[in-house]
Parts: sequence; C-alpha cells; structure tokens
Amino acid sequence: MKKFKIICSFCCLIGIVWGCTDLEERPVGLLAPEGLFRTVNDVEVAVLGSVGLLATEALYGRQFVSALMLRSDMVDIGDRGTPAARQQMNDFNMDDNNGMVITFWPLWYQVISAANAAIAGAENVEATENQLNPLIAEARFMRAFAYYHLVRNFGEIPYIDFFINDPEAVKTISRTSVNEVYENILIDLEFAKEWLPDTHPNSVRTRATKGTAASYMASVHLTLENWQRAYEEAKWVIDNKDRFGYDLMEDFQDLFNAQAANGLKEHVFAVDFLGLQTGPGNVNVDFNASMTGVRGADRSGWSVMVPSLKVYQTWPEGDYRKRVSFDSAIVMGGTLQSYENFVNTQRPHIAKYTRFPGNAQGEFQQSDHNYAAMRYAEVLLIAAEALGEISGGNAEAVGYLNQVRERARNEAGMMNSFPEDVLPGLDKNAFIDKVIEERRFELAFEFKRWYDIKRRRLGNQAFLGPDSLEPQANFSEARDYLMPLPRQELETNPNLLPQNPGY
Repeated sequence: MKKFKIICSFCCLIGIVWGCTDLEERPVGLLAPEGLFRTVNDVEVAVLGSVGLLATEALYGRQFVSALMLRSDMVDIGDRGTPAARQQMNDFNMDDNNGMVITFWPLWYQVISAANAAIAGAENVEATENQLNPLIAEARFMRAFAYYHLVRNFGEIPYIDFFINDPEAVKTISRTSVNEVYENILIDLEFAKEWLPDTHPNSVRTRATKGTAASYMASVHLTLENWQRAYEEAKWVIDNKDRFGYDLMEDFQDLFNAQAANGLKEHVFAVDFLGLQTGPGNVNVDFNASMTGVRGADRSGWSVMVPSLKVYQTWPEGDYRKRVSFDSAIVMGGTLQSYENFVNTQRPHIAKYTRFPGNAQGEFQQSDHNYAAMRYAEVLLIAAEALGEISGGNAEAVGYLNQVRERARNEAGMMNSFPEDVLPGLDKNAFIDKVIEERRFELAFEFKRWYDIKRRRLGNQAFLGPDSLEPQANFSEARDYLMPLPRQELETNPNLLPQNPGY
C-alpha cells in the first residue's frame, strides 16, 4: 500500500509534463531534476511512477487496450449503445478527434516523461554506477515500452528523450522518422538488458528484468522482420529461463485468475491492478472485465467488447483454451442460460477477465487483474516464427510451437488430445501460418492480434476477405494501419504536421 501511495503521488507530479505541446501554460520549471532528485530512492520513485502509470484507466485499465482489441478481428462491438468513439475505432471510420485516442495519447507521454525524469534525475545523484544504472535501465525500458506502442499505432511521432523543463523547447518539437524511433527503442533495450537485474524480490513481474528487455528486443526485431536477431534474443531468453524464473503455467486457466496472479512464472512483464483501490488521475482503475462481461447476467458486465459469433464458431471445440477464453453460457435470474438467450448481445462473451476477477465491484469494476504485457508462451512463439522464417518448420522451430500446444492439452490436470503436435517438415509459408494461427488462439483477447494483423499486412484478409471473422467494409490498408495523431496536438503545434494519410 505504501508503494501504491508513492506511485500515485509521483503520477500527480509528473502529470504536469504529460505532453508534447501543451507545456507552455504549465509550470514545468517546478519539476527541474536538480530540485527533485537527491538520493537513489528519489530516482526509484520516478521509475515507479512510470511503471504505475500503466495501471491507469487510460492505458491498461480500458482505453488503450480496448482500442487494440476493437481494432483486431477478434473483438467486435456488442452493445451499440456504447459511446461513438469505440464504434468508430472498431468500424474503421474515426477522425482525428477520436475520444479514445485523445485519452491514451497523453498518458503514454506521461510514462515517457516519468522515465525521462528518472534518467535526468540520476545525473544529479551521487551514487555508484551499480546503484544507479539498474534504475536508469528500468527507466529506459519503460521509455522503450511506451514508444514501441506509440510507433506501431501512429508511425512518425515526437520522440522526446530529455526531461522537459524549458517551455521554449516544446515549440521546436516535430515528428521523428519510424526508423529512428525504432533505433532508439533498441538502444534503450540494449542498455536495459545489460544493467537490469535477473529478478526482483518476491518474483515481482511488474518491474522489468534482463529477461524482459531481451523478450522485447525479440518482439521489436520480429516486427522489423530482423528474423535472425529476433530468434537470437528469444533463444537467449529460452536458454536462460531458469535464471529468470520463466516457464509455462501448467493450467492455462491459472493465467487469468486474479487472486493467484502475482509472480506467475509465465509473466515476463505484467501490469498489476489492486482490487477496489483507486488513485488520482484514474490510477489503478480497471474496467476491462466490465467491458467484456455479459449485460443482464446475475453478475452483470456491459457487453461492449464481444467477439463476433464466427470467432467462436471457427475455434476448434477440442481446444481447452476456448473454454477458458469464452463464456457461452451464464447465470441469469438464477438459471444457467446459453448465449442465444443473453438479453443484450446474443454471442459468447470473453471470459478471461470476468471468471476470476478477484476483489472487484458488482459490475467487475476495479478488478484485481495482472495483465500480461508479455508471457513466456509468446517468447516461444516469437522464436518459432523467427526461426521458421529462416529455416522453415525444422525440428527446433516446431519444438517451440509444440511446447505451447502441449500446455494447451492440459485441462486442469486432464490431458486432451487436441491440439496435437505439429510435425517437422512444413515449408516456410505453411509453418508461419501455423504460428500466426497459434498466436491467435494462445493470445486471444490479450491485446496482441491487432499488432499481428498490422505487421503481417493481413488487414484485407482479416476484414475484407471471404473468410473474415469480422467483416469491416471501411477498412483501408492505405489509412488504417495507423491511427490519427490527435487534432488538438496538431492545432497546438503545427510542427507535428502532416497528419497521417486518410485523416
């Protein structure tokens, strides 16, 4: 609880310097690093402020992760009475004043500002390299993490790697090329991998380690189609999994039990919400279970983010992960009702966040969930995909894929026969298709699918093709792989022009 209060307090301070353009009217000089940072503990507080901002309603508590889910072909709008911004995000017809974007854009820059504050503040602290560099590394990881999300969703963005305490500096900020943003992300992750610890006390997974940094380096290289580097970084994590305490959970359901979510061995990096506790600026406010729950059930959600029926119907029945991921029946009026009788949206709903939410309010608000930003299963799938691009479906690549499929066969201690192992020998294209499909099942509703669609250029197939799970006639490859920069940012700072194409 003490750490939660520290994070909330720092988040309030760092909110003063949240953005790229609105700083002229804010007293940024009051937060000069030389005035705030005198001890190693002060630097750590800034780092924790950056970490704590992930657990806000604007980011992992609803707005940002909802956008990622709605943008994918795995989640559709259920209750069409939901605000227009969500419908526009889902239907690919938003403009540059979309309410979701203007909510999460500044929060990502708050994360960056807090990280930059820690890095700059460390320069004013007298301490050894071994005391300071691990904290600087954690701040640089958080900065890389934020920019990795921003660059994938917006393309060219303002890249700020300094603590803003001069309002005049803001007037010259412009957008940075995608290549340069990625170069800086990788530089930060390299430093993080060198200086972060192997583990944190009590197996805390909400703070980055060497394994976290390497896992994200693998992910970034996969996105950039640097297959060899992606494979090498993922392989390094796999080879050192005992050093970092990583492994697959035996039962897939345990990953989504909020009461048992702390320190899970499969979590490489997690965002932790504390049930029924909230802070200023919507810190620790989580609505994901509310958004995905069944409206009208005895414990009701809001039926906002609901997969299309085809997502459910085309998922193989023999897959235990289907039973973990969906509620196809729910108790309503004291009676178990099939989804055909749901009162609002007659489709199976997402169960990952509503089945075991831990301490939460009546409609699942303020849950206890730890959301996995990166799981060890994903590291295995990154290794499989990257190596598959290099060598096709050889024994090693297939082995990584089959580790994930083997765990999926374990249904609470009872071994199923599905999904069966993939045999070596598939050609590259057939094997990559297997891996992408496995990612769709394994990581369903965990905010990953949109990124897979974007990096693999699957948009036309996903939204316009004959086998589309969620047809969206508005989808345009020329426009929709990027979101628009918020209009208010462009109006305040014309240096950020031009707007992304199509908006």
